[in-house]
Amino acid sequence: MSADPTSHVIPDRKSRPAATVILTRENSHVECGFEVLMLQRSTVGAFAGMWVFPGGRIDDADEGHDDLSRARSAAVREAAEEVSAAVEHSSLTVWSHWTPPLNAPARFTTWFFVAPWAGAQVGIDNHEIVDYRWMAPDHALTSGIPMAPPTIVTLHELLEAGGHDAIHRGRVDPPAYVTRPAVAADGSSIFLWHGDAGYESGDPDVPGPRNRLLLPEGFGGPVFTYIRSA
Repeated sequence: MSADPTSHVIPDRKSRPAATVILTRENSHVECGFEVLMLQRSTVGAFAGMWVFPGGRIDDADEGHDDLSRARSAAVREAAEEVSAAVEHSSLTVWSHWTPPLNAPARFTTWFFVAPWAGAQVGIDNHEIVDYRWMAPDHALTSGIPMAPPTIVTLHELLEAGGHDAIHRGRVDPPAYVTRPAVAADGSSIFLWHGDAGYESGDPDVPGPRNRLLLPEGFGGPVFTYIRSA
């Protein structure tokens, strides 16, 4: 695996470190061959009402000798707390790292991991998490459920990975996404990432390659378009 994917990210003391684990299971009845576990958060707190992967902030008690190892511990703990899943540290594969924009209502710099589901049954608390579904990524993207930009982009990436086994082999260079918001001419929201021609300037109208998410209904709305040049 490559060096720390967050090495070029400028730290921000106002953000809180967090970890997310994308739990997957094989399913030969869906076109892509696998499903991911999606959770609906309650209408109170961060990401209220949104559909997310299991995860949460890294606590002081989470063991580890650096940010990544503590994030692994947090991912294991959150999987147990939120869905009653016993996830082994060794089964976690780094998928990506996300840094939100400065104006985000809840700011968590988050490690994303993938791990295969090994539990018998999903168990939620019906308080912080009020519902769950196993969904093929393509179905999640077209179902109209509200999701945050990192969830949307990650679902696209999982579809492009080439299958369940390929996902768990990991990525040679896990990407670090530092989100830059912009506003389209019609007032709708745009989120830009490295590789987009408008990323450095923050001008979404700069011609060139694209790596962006369009949210005409606003942050987390059910209507969105992800554009990434080949």
